[in-house]
Amino acid sequence: MGIKQTLDVINAMEREGVIERYAIGGAVAAYNYIEPAVTEDLDIFVSFKSSGRSGLLTLEPLFAYLRSRGYTEFRKEGVMVEGWPVQFLPISDPLDEEAVEQAEAVDIKANGGQVSARVMTPEHLVALALSVGRAKDFARIIQFLQEKAVNLKRLKSIVEQHLLLVKWRSFCAKTGTRDPLVTK
Repeated sequence: MGIKQTLDVINAMEREGVIERYAIGGAVAAYNYIEPAVTEDLDIFVSFKSSGRSGLLTLEPLFAYLRSRGYTEFRKEGVMVEGWPVQFLPISDPLDEEAVEQAEAVDIKANGGQVSARVMTPEHLVALALSVGRAKDFARIIQFLQEKAVNLKRLKSIVEQHLLLVKWRSFCAKTGTRDPLVTK
């Protein structure tokens, strides 16, 4: 059991049409760009094929797929898949959508081999952390900045495009961070 096997299941969900596209977000995605942080789950942002219907989105087909393969245990917000609690997060706004569309294909090495997966870009991870705005999100943003793991020009474009400039300035003020998006 491990992340490779977990991602094998998620990749199968995409191949079999249960989900249209996915990208890893959160601490596991950040691990590809900055020093690792402790995490308790795997955040998977998912998109679904448009069915032409309006109304509420249901995750039931996703959970039915997992149940049919024996994944029925939940821990906190996630369903246990090969030892990892996986939190499936449907795309809810244009920032999520862009982050999934622009996610980068990476090969993740883990016990048990290697697996291909899509991981959000560092700039999208920072923008998403900014939009959520918890203390741990701010700490992760600071880490991305300190480790120079983001392209500041690209981050500025994303922050402006998704109307996060006020939140960005608030983040800088609250954390005492010199605004790296301001050009001289």
